[in-house]
Amino acid sequence: MTDKELYSVSGGGIGWGIAGLIGGIITFIIGVIDGYMRPLKCN
Repeated sequence: MTDKELYSVSGGGIGWGIAGLIGGIITFIIGVIDGYMRPLKCN
């Protein structure tokens, strides 16, 4: 394949925005669970 053909290939079904959103939701849920299981006092 030439470089031009490689740039025209599409695929991957998931975009960076969706991946970032899913990662953010997972991080938030882990933070809530951690805060509930191990509450720390503010100084």
